[in-house]
Amino acid sequence: MATGDGVITGRAGDTAEPRHRALALTDEEYERIVARLGREPNAAELSMFAAMWSEHCSYKSSKIHLRTLPTKGPQVLVGPGEDAGVVDLGDGMACVFKLESHSHPSAVEPFQGAATGVGGIVRDILSMGARPVALLDPLRFGPLTAPRNRYLFAGVVSGIGQYGNSIGVPTVGGEVKFAACHSANPVVNVMCVGFAAAGALLRGKPGRDGSVLVLIGASTGRDGIGGVSVLASRTLEEDSHASRPSVQVGDPFSEKLLIEACLELSERGLLQGLQDLGGAGLTCAVSESTARAGLGCDLDLDAVPQREPNMEPFEILVSESQERMLAVVRPQDVEAVTGLCAKWGLSASPVGRFRPGGALTVRHHGEVVAEVPAVALTEEGPEYRRPAAKPSWLDAAHADDPAVAPLQGSLEEAFVAVLGSANIASKRWAFEQYDHLVQGQTVAGPGSDAAVVRLEGTLKAVAVSCDGNGRYGHLDPYRGALHAVAEAARNVAAVGAQPLAITNCLNFGNPERPEVMWAFAETIRGMGDACRAFATPVTGGN
Repeated sequence: MATGDGVITGRAGDTAEPRHRALALTDEEYERIVARLGREPNAAELSMFAAMWSEHCSYKSSKIHLRTLPTKGPQVLVGPGEDAGVVDLGDGMACVFKLESHSHPSAVEPFQGAATGVGGIVRDILSMGARPVALLDPLRFGPLTAPRNRYLFAGVVSGIGQYGNSIGVPTVGGEVKFAACHSANPVVNVMCVGFAAAGALLRGKPGRDGSVLVLIGASTGRDGIGGVSVLASRTLEEDSHASRPSVQVGDPFSEKLLIEACLELSERGLLQGLQDLGGAGLTCAVSESTARAGLGCDLDLDAVPQREPNMEPFEILVSESQERMLAVVRPQDVEAVTGLCAKWGLSASPVGRFRPGGALTVRHHGEVVAEVPAVALTEEGPEYRRPAAKPSWLDAAHADDPAVAPLQGSLEEAFVAVLGSANIASKRWAFEQYDHLVQGQTVAGPGSDAAVVRLEGTLKAVAVSCDGNGRYGHLDPYRGALHAVAEAARNVAAVGAQPLAITNCLNFGNPERPEVMWAFAETIRGMGDACRAFATPVTGGN
């Protein structure tokens, strides 16, 4: 619980620690916040900074490397910086796509972690004004000989299938691989693809002075609090039950209503902008919209529909409750927006308004509970060039000559062992739980080199493949990245398609460990070289 002197205390006998450390902010970052505000931040403000300056939201350890990736090309309509990348398909059509991870939540609560991973990436596509048409799920687990790994595998697959099937978006491809390093700590990545008319893209359009912020969808609860600042930034312990409150809870049927309502709002020209409430919740959506507009904002927390009593301001601000979108609306269109949402059975509550100035002012019960510059949250976070060092064991590993490795047993036994490996065996058990034919546009589904989805009413189709080899990346991250991009390009080409662009989902350990940072930097270098060779720009990632 919080105490008045800015520390966090727990059970009797626990050592108190400063609030900012409990929120995963360093002492230096805290001093930077104090200097920016000219005063000590209160609890609500500190929670906002902790969320927005987290690794998850700010990319503070990775963006210095990500900037080296090629991101431009004649086919790119929207590159990094938006909720999803967009490429031109010709004839006025565009493909919107993005890949994200939900690994930590899935390790804590596999069903809900995976399900809400699907929901979040779908809303990213929706926020660009596109209809979601396909899902893909690259997954990594530990050996299935361990009961815990079987539990995680079954829960994740069930969560993806239940959510995707319920919202009517086909799961058309992905990967499932197994390795000891993923025991109890799976990699759960989800990709979504959407189609839109190129001229109808929302593209994060800023609002204007007087524009109203309308919160659409589910009510706000305490689920997901701390998801980006604590859960997503810390190493998981063996016993993760205490982290379950940081895992969001999904409702796919509300998501389906949200999809249809937001697409209709966009088609009727009622939106100036649309943003998903994902990581950091209302804080992220409002601060990014405000900073993009170059304005200030008055936010009224009393207007936020809440499903739990006595929520504190910081809880409302950083809750990651699912199935919520923030619309930027002209004042004269607010009534039309709320009316259309009511038709779909959705709540739509005006919660804020843009005004001159750059401050985001938050009120609760009529009192100002937070006042911070929006750009301080979104653009002025720390940026680190972390120390990087090649692992000491790597040279010895490269010195091994596989040609002289002794054969264990006969060739026949080796052949049977390879075919019996979970990495070689059919993954039909997993992908048969997914509806890959819903919407009726799937040309090639799970098990194909690449999934192929038709643009309804045209002779065009889009091919998509998710690829990666963790063993290659472990032994040589530069060449592993080259291989991953090349494999994806080959799979797309194998179904007769032209590779256009990539999105990435980079799953690494603690960036404060030099060997992890070295592997990350080498991976980016390899990915960049491969993308330049294939002329496939990077449109975004995670």
